[in-house]
Amino acid sequence: MTVTDAPPVAVRPVTVARGYRFELVKLLSQWRNRLLIIACWLAPAVFVAAVSQQSDLPVDTLFGRWMNTTGWAGSLVLLGFAGSYALPLLTSLIAGDVFAAEDRLGTWRHLLVAVRSYRRIFVAKTLASLTVIFLLVAGLAVSGIVGGLVAVGNHSLVGLDGSLLPPGDAAGKVLLAWLCTLAPTLTLAAIGLLGSVAFGRSPMGLLLPVVVALVLGLAQLLPLPVAVRLALPSYAFIAWNGLFTGPVQLGPLVIGVGVSLAWAVVAAAAAYRLFLRRDFTNLASDGSIRRAITIGVLPLAALLAVTVAIIASAAPATGSGIEQHKVQRSVATAFAHLYRLQTAQLNRPDVTEAQLAATAACTKGDGRISQQGPGNDWRCVVSWHLPDVAATGTAIYQLDVTPDGRYVADGDGPKEVNGYFPVRTPDGDVPNPLWQFDGDVELLPTTPKG
Repeated sequence: MTVTDAPPVAVRPVTVARGYRFELVKLLSQWRNRLLIIACWLAPAVFVAAVSQQSDLPVDTLFGRWMNTTGWAGSLVLLGFAGSYALPLLTSLIAGDVFAAEDRLGTWRHLLVAVRSYRRIFVAKTLASLTVIFLLVAGLAVSGIVGGLVAVGNHSLVGLDGSLLPPGDAAGKVLLAWLCTLAPTLTLAAIGLLGSVAFGRSPMGLLLPVVVALVLGLAQLLPLPVAVRLALPSYAFIAWNGLFTGPVQLGPLVIGVGVSLAWAVVAAAAAYRLFLRRDFTNLASDGSIRRAITIGVLPLAALLAVTVAIIASAAPATGSGIEQHKVQRSVATAFAHLYRLQTAQLNRPDVTEAQLAATAACTKGDGRISQQGPGNDWRCVVSWHLPDVAATGTAIYQLDVTPDGRYVADGDGPKEVNGYFPVRTPDGDVPNPLWQFDGDVELLPTTPKG
């Protein structure tokens, strides 16, 4: 009896779709990731609802002073917190661990034998981690919005120019703001992938998105030139502020989103190149630090330099971008809108912005220093006119302007206009919109009105 060789059996390659499903199931089966998903979908609603019912609101945060008047403000407060703290941490725990987990468990050989394609493994792990991250971000957004609407209601929102946004407009801008933060989140996720591939079992790979976010966040607090500030991917986490001004500041927002996407592409490409060059036959090897610097760090540094040059030439701006005429225009516009809001609260005859003709005269450091740049030494005197009233109304504000263009205007009299927190209305005391208000100065060059 002759024994013949069995015909070779063709083995089908594992497709990206099958690898993606496998990696997604692995991520979702981890108890840590399950807890993160539950927390992101439940905790923000509880937080926003609880804070909105307090009398002591987080007025030092953007839109915090309006949390007990509209449900949309709480979601924006949460968005500011998420961009600084929550999203860097979430991307670290998901993207920063997706490759390093295989190093810790020593399962690379099994995975490579099963899939037999470095490219498919990288794509599957990347898509799976991004899916989980998007699920977490969606949870933060939906939960924060629902918590605010249930606790306070679907009311109009006061924008950063003092105008009153109807609920429909507020809803659209809040959703767009959350959508725009996906771009810098992608950047942190790509940096997490890069760290996970480059550092292997080392905790540094897991912490890299948090460290990078911390460094970039600290950079945004410095008085950097406008081109450098907009060239950092972290600016997209605050560029959504321009959606709530009039006119909408689309320039910085588009630049911030574009820069973030460029960083995400370069960081992901660097992670892919490093992954292809990993030595998986040596279980003790976590990769080469020199290779990580040349392939990972240098391209990002080059991208930053190129981006700064492009922004500086396409949208030239000197210094910090915070200039006297911009501050004056922003304060006058916000005051005029908020004055009309106060007028409606007091049941006085309505006036238009054109009738008020509000202007602001602002000085920094009592005029003894350069009239530009951030600082808490800005002082503005706002003047306006009322129909059939000969006297000109004036009000004083002390401004604290941050390097990113955001400011808080603190009323300093007269007391009947902005000297007290509440105003007495026929329905009782309500917060005085002119007592303190938030504003935003556009950093890019603008054409002065008038």
